[in-house]
Amino acid sequence: MTTQVQALYDFTGEPNTTEMSITCGEILTLVNTEIGEGWWEGKNAKGETGLFPAAYVRKLAPDESIQTKAAPAAPRYDQATDDWGDQQFSAGDSNFQRGTSHEDGWDDDWDDDTYSEIGPVPQKSNAQQQQQYNQQLTPLPGMPISDYNHHVEETASNYGSSVGTVRKNKFAPSSKVSGESYLLATLNVEVRDSEKVYIVQEEDRYEWWPITQPYTVTVASPKKESKFKGIKSFIAYQLTPSFNNIQVSRRYKHFDWLHERLQEKFTLIPIPPLPDKQISGRYDEQLIERRRVQLQEFVDWMCRHPVLSKCEVWQHFLTCTDEKRWKAGKRQAERDPLIGLNYCISIVVPEKALLQSQVDHITEQCHMFITSMDTSVKSVSSMCIAHTKKLQGPYKADCQKVGEAFCSLAASLSLDEGSLASTSKLTTAIKMTGSAYIDMGRMYDEHPKYDWEPLGDKFHLYKGVVGGFPDVLGTHKSAVQKKRECERLTAENKMEIAQLNEVLRRTDVVSYALVAEINHFKAERTKDLNATMQKFLRQQIHFYKKIVDKLETTLKYYDDE
Repeated sequence: MTTQVQALYDFTGEPNTTEMSITCGEILTLVNTEIGEGWWEGKNAKGETGLFPAAYVRKLAPDESIQTKAAPAAPRYDQATDDWGDQQFSAGDSNFQRGTSHEDGWDDDWDDDTYSEIGPVPQKSNAQQQQQYNQQLTPLPGMPISDYNHHVEETASNYGSSVGTVRKNKFAPSSKVSGESYLLATLNVEVRDSEKVYIVQEEDRYEWWPITQPYTVTVASPKKESKFKGIKSFIAYQLTPSFNNIQVSRRYKHFDWLHERLQEKFTLIPIPPLPDKQISGRYDEQLIERRRVQLQEFVDWMCRHPVLSKCEVWQHFLTCTDEKRWKAGKRQAERDPLIGLNYCISIVVPEKALLQSQVDHITEQCHMFITSMDTSVKSVSSMCIAHTKKLQGPYKADCQKVGEAFCSLAASLSLDEGSLASTSKLTTAIKMTGSAYIDMGRMYDEHPKYDWEPLGDKFHLYKGVVGGFPDVLGTHKSAVQKKRECERLTAENKMEIAQLNEVLRRTDVVSYALVAEINHFKAERTKDLNATMQKFLRQQIHFYKKIVDKLETTLKYYDDE
């Protein structure tokens, strides 16, 4: 069954690209929603096929599709699937107002807001807005970009063939939001000094400018809350940054929203993973605590990263407690122009040009390492889960069976103790031995939360970070491919040398960012895994010392002959 969508706003496609212009209220037939980077493909009434921003349209229900001419223009609230299980309201009623926003608090108002790249309905007409936006874009004259369209399917990196998940279309077809808009300098955005990120040379390495004011954030006090008079329930976590000690309450879905923004904005930085969503046993205390620990790992990684730790959307997430400020900051983050490679506009790098051969060597080494590391990290992560199950299952059961057998023996001996004190003492000793093994079984069940589970949580983090590197390498490779294409165009006198030099400079910025991130990951990995393994081994030693102490205490109940 075909799906139809209705345009909420005017959109003017770029000439000589796969984009298609749409008009507010126009009905389109949806062809493909898997384009990526916020783009959908559709067909208009004339039979023309092209791409348009998914945020500029809304899906029509089957009964709306029949009466397309009678359908009213919709406000910005769409009918997207609610991945978090919260209530969505119909977009078809232009007079719609949220009646629960004041009753249930700002958190529920957040629930019902559609996360899109467009802001509130503007006062200006759509045509005026589009004209103003087009005036902000100053494409380089004479730059042919139509030749680039056939490369779209090739932009997924070969690096990702065996590792992780590679997103298709690293560069969306639109020069407004894609890597092309950065490399070809078609996006004109002013960057405040406070938003600039610097890459510096330390000895023979290039690194992000280090954190000057380190801080920590504590994730604590998870508690079950509800709304809609108990119909919906959720777990809220309390976050407290050390720089202000002001507590904010965040739900898992809020972390999910943040994670999407970070992945969209920082395509050259692997974003640490969130805990996996779980439906069954959702509010089991152990599950809630385990999720809190993994959220703490996510937060710790963010706080230690020189770029992520000070980005605006992260700071807004950590500090905002006011409803109006939150909504304004949220929408600002959702229509941030500095996303993907466009973020490189804010990166300041050394003036020295990088040798492409040197960059190729670094990326190839990184690819080989990540391929191996991905397999190893997944293996350790799976091993931690499997070993924890063994400790809490067979190991515990075997110890308790041993203990029960010794207790049974002691019970038998107690039937024939008579008047011999030695027999009575032996019976007590064997009974204590049985109790010791039953206690050890309990210890096998309880101790993984101190050693194997924290180790598994740490490698869950690294599984996500390492799994994000193929996308990072793919983004860089796409930029290098575009640079080489521009070099070919220059050789064919289809591009000015000045334009090529700008492309080369901007590609260098992308390479600098990649090298800086690789070096940061190496340093962080060495320090972090060293501390993790030390903590794990200390807990292992502590556990087995308790086992030895238990056995030595039991041994003292027996007489020395």
